[in-house]
Amino acid sequence: MSPVVRTAAPAIEMAGVEKRFGTTEALRGLDLTVPAGTVCGLLGPNGAGKTTAVRVLATLVGPDRGTARVAGHDVAREAEAVRRAIGLAGQHAAVDEGITGRDNLHLFGRLHRLGARRARARADELLMRFGLAEAGGRLVRTYSGGMRRRLDLIASLVTSPPVLFLDEPTTGLDPRSRQEIWDTVEELASGGTTVLLTTQYLEEADRLADDIVVVDHGAAIATGPPARLKAAIGSRLSVTLADQDQLGAAAVVLSALSGGDAQVDVAERLVTVVTPPGVEVQLPSLVRELDARGVVAQDVAVRAPSLDDVFLALTASATPRRAA
Repeated sequence: MSPVVRTAAPAIEMAGVEKRFGTTEALRGLDLTVPAGTVCGLLGPNGAGKTTAVRVLATLVGPDRGTARVAGHDVAREAEAVRRAIGLAGQHAAVDEGITGRDNLHLFGRLHRLGARRARARADELLMRFGLAEAGGRLVRTYSGGMRRRLDLIASLVTSPPVLFLDEPTTGLDPRSRQEIWDTVEELASGGTTVLLTTQYLEEADRLADDIVVVDHGAAIATGPPARLKAAIGSRLSVTLADQDQLGAAAVVLSALSGGDAQVDVAERLVTVVTPPGVEVQLPSLVRELDARGVVAQDVAVRAPSLDDVFLALTASATPRRAA
C-alpha cells in the first residue's frame, strides 16, 4: 500500500455521473474522489459499472450526465489533455505478440510522439525497471501470461502518466504472476502515481488500496480505507461440534455472547454468528461459556472480518446485472 498523500485537488473526480446503453443504466449517479498519489480500489459485482466508470474517465465513452475530471481536466471538454495525463491497462493485454517486448514499448513510444531515440531509451528503461530486460529481445508470444500482463502494464507508462487506470489487471493469472503485478503496482504507487484499480480479487484490493469504493447498480454504496470498512462488519465466530444434538445449545451461547443471530449448519455440525460492529468476543470467554453448558466443541474460532465479508454484506441484495 502506498503512503497516502492528500492534496487539495483530487487526481480523479466523478460527481453524479450517469451512463446508459440503450435501456441499461450502467452508471446511476456515481460519485468518486481519488486523492493524488493514492491507490483506489473499485470493487463491485459483475455488471456493477466498474469498467464503464474507467471508460468514462479514460474518455473512451462520454457521460450522459454529471461531471468527471482527471488530473484537473474535464473528460468531456478537455479529452485530449486527459489522455495525455493517463495510462490505461485493460482486462486483456494490448501488446503485439508477433514482435519483441522491446519493440512493443518502442512502438508505444512512437505512437505517443516520442522521438526514435527517446522511445528506445524509454523502452530499455522500463524493461530494466520492471524486470523484463532479459526478455526484452524475445517475441512476446514466448512470454508467460504474467510477463505479457506486466509488459502491457508498463506499456501504459511510456509517457510517465501521473494517473494510471488498471481494469482487472490480474484476471486469469496464476499466484506467482499476480504477485509480480502487485509488486509493480506497489512500486508505481510508492513513486507517486495515482492508481485506480478495478478488481475481482478482494485480497488484491486489501493489499494495494489506500481507499476502496464499492459500486453496485452503477452507484457507490460504500467508501473508505479497507480497515474502516472491515471495522463496520463484526467478527465471525464459529463452533464445530462433536454431537449434532448440541447445536441448539451452542447457538444460544453464541447469540448471547455476540448479540447476533446464530446460523446453524446441521450437516456440518457448525454454528456461526457475525457480531454486530463494535462487539468483541474473546476466544477464552466463548470456550468457558460452552464448557459451562456442557457443549463439546471440536473446533472454536474467532475470525476478524475480511474484505470478502464486507463485499458480501454490502452486495447481499444484488440482482442480475447486464452492464459491465
